[in-house]
Amino acid sequence: MLRTFERAALEAGRAIITVLREGFPVAMKADASPVTVADEEAERIILAHLAKDYPEIPVVAEESVAAGKIPDIAGRGFFLVDPLDGTREFVDGRQEFTVNIAYIENGAPVAGIVYAPALGLAFSGECGHAERLVVTEDFTVGARSAITVREQPDDRLALASLRHNSPETGSFLAHHAISKCTNIGSSLKFCLLAEGKADVYPRFTRTMEWDTAAGDAVLRAAGGSTVTLDGAPLTYGKTGAAADFDFANPHFISWGGRKHVLEPA
Repeated sequence: MLRTFERAALEAGRAIITVLREGFPVAMKADASPVTVADEEAERIILAHLAKDYPEIPVVAEESVAAGKIPDIAGRGFFLVDPLDGTREFVDGRQEFTVNIAYIENGAPVAGIVYAPALGLAFSGECGHAERLVVTEDFTVGARSAITVREQPDDRLALASLRHNSPETGSFLAHHAISKCTNIGSSLKFCLLAEGKADVYPRFTRTMEWDTAAGDAVLRAAGGSTVTLDGAPLTYGKTGAAADFDFANPHFISWGGRKHVLEPA
């Protein structure tokens, strides 16, 4: 499955970079988030790969959902796709945008890939094994290396959203005596945890499942975890809640190390 994900992500990344170089208009969706032809073309490519190799598995994809195309996933494994996570970064000329594909089984992200085409890096994971991939200029994998989370050090590094920080994030960092915090966009935050370059990512603002599933899959494969504020694993396939939108995530904390409880300051 990861080989299908790689082929789809790399081809989608190539299309995104082509759009980036040629220029593009920006439209706004109903939720006031931006969308470009790169989002749409990348999703088309990914959906074609998944339909070819796994025609029986439903796909929940961001732009398709925005267009009202939502498959029945009740009691089934399914794919979650964000063809261009960090569209604002993409529009602003930053390099942190990513292509995200994940497979969900029994509510858990069990396989996923995160590809940052402008950085020439990808991260994948399944079955307790995660990798960092160096992608060449011709959009092929040039090198692979296994990655794993690091044990929680005394001097911990937290990650926060570049655009969606919150007062709760500051309170969390202060409560747990974390003095170092780096802001970064897109699902790369999960990948930095997975390769042992950071320790915790608290998120107290809205995310959707396609924003987090692929990165969460990589992180869990590398030995980390993502939990809700009550300590339970973050689950996927959340639909039918009267108080919220389908596929919306609650607040969560992602941990890079195996010591998932920090002592208060």
